[in-house]
Amino acid sequence: MKYTKLGNSDLNVSRICMGCMGFGDPNNGMHTWTLNEEESRKIIKTGIDNGINFFDTAIGYQNGTSEQYVGRAIKDFADREDIVIATKFLPRTEDEIKKQCFRTGPYQENG
Repeated sequence: MKYTKLGNSDLNVSRICMGCMGFGDPNNGMHTWTLNEEESRKIIKTGIDNGINFFDTAIGYQNGTSEQYVGRAIKDFADREDIVIATKFLPRTEDEIKKQCFRTGPYQENG
């Protein structure tokens, strides 16, 4: 795998970024063609095993299940400090953002 700096940062990212729009619960979102978690994990692991360390996802992909699948796979297959995740979020008020940041969720130990 070839790597490059991400913009002006010190982050080294794979020249191939894995787009994750196709990952997510096919029954929970606007697309029925997305891959379930088991199939998504296989692809993510293959990418990591081949040097991909740059992933692009979004809260809007299948109502957040893409981010959940990516997060759990990275936790299981890689060292988090070696991975760069680009994501997007829906516009929210400051109060909504604070509420979401401190809720029990899929990335917390008790979520």
